[in-house]
Amino acid sequence: MDLRHLRYFQAVAEGLSYSRAAERLRVAQPALSRAVQEMEAELGAAMLERNRHSVRLTPAGKVLLRETAILFERWDEAIRRVRRAASGEEGELRIGYIGPPTQPFLGRLLQEYRRRYPLVSIHLEERTPERVWEMLAKGRLSVAFTRPVPTIEPSGLRTIVLREERLGAVVPQNHPFAKRAALTWQRLASAPLIVLARREGAGLHDAILAGCRRANFSPRIAYTPSLIGTVLRYVEAGAGVGVVPDCAITPEIPLRFVPLKPRTIVPLVFVWQEDEDTPAVQRFRELVIEWEKMGSLWNR
Repeated sequence: MDLRHLRYFQAVAEGLSYSRAAERLRVAQPALSRAVQEMEAELGAAMLERNRHSVRLTPAGKVLLRETAILFERWDEAIRRVRRAASGEEGELRIGYIGPPTQPFLGRLLQEYRRRYPLVSIHLEERTPERVWEMLAKGRLSVAFTRPVPTIEPSGLRTIVLREERLGAVVPQNHPFAKRAALTWQRLASAPLIVLARREGAGLHDAILAGCRRANFSPRIAYTPSLIGTVLRYVEAGAGVGVVPDCAITPEIPLRFVPLKPRTIVPLVFVWQEDEDTPAVQRFRELVIEWEKMGSLWNR
């Protein structure tokens, strides 16, 4: 059935006047009458009773008027939602991320995005770097903040580097290393090391081992916990020297971060599906790039 016919019927039924409905809709009255008659013929029942002096609804017409009001209310809302989705104001955003590197900015970034696009549904997935890449490749994530993984070929994915984090030794404040401005990798040769487990971050773990190899020693790895936070707890307990990116240390943590030289970095990257073109995702990418250019990701 033509929605236009229903609109015409609704206008007549609400005002019980063909002439007023024609004026309101800005159509000729004969065309309006013809449209209502065609609708009645299609439905097989009269919706309106009309004489020289009045128009009134039949029982079937009363039912149709109620249903028409509901239909158009839903239709109008559907149109609004389609337009919001097309502009990026509504939709779904599935974000993968790794923990410590994103702590300085992710909460603020999401707050700003929700302020601009409050109707977008946001789903967060904190995973290991490998798992983040896997979920992106399978289309289970829209975008992600993660580290490069050498063993994964980012086919169909786009990346930008947000930050290059320097590796360093983390020690208690009273440790002999704590007084130094920097340390050579060779100085770690005799220390029990605490590093993140490879299954939780192959890129970081491998970068640490590569730094040791370049310094011509095999590391004495004491512990390989699953969380950076646990690395720090071991260090606080005096179990050894942690090797972490600089993002792991914040002012409230009572440990000393000492940069390692030669300088070794681990990147933090922003990744998205190349063919992911929904407006909600596009608007988020634009916000990340805007903040990255302005320095807002790292400046509170």
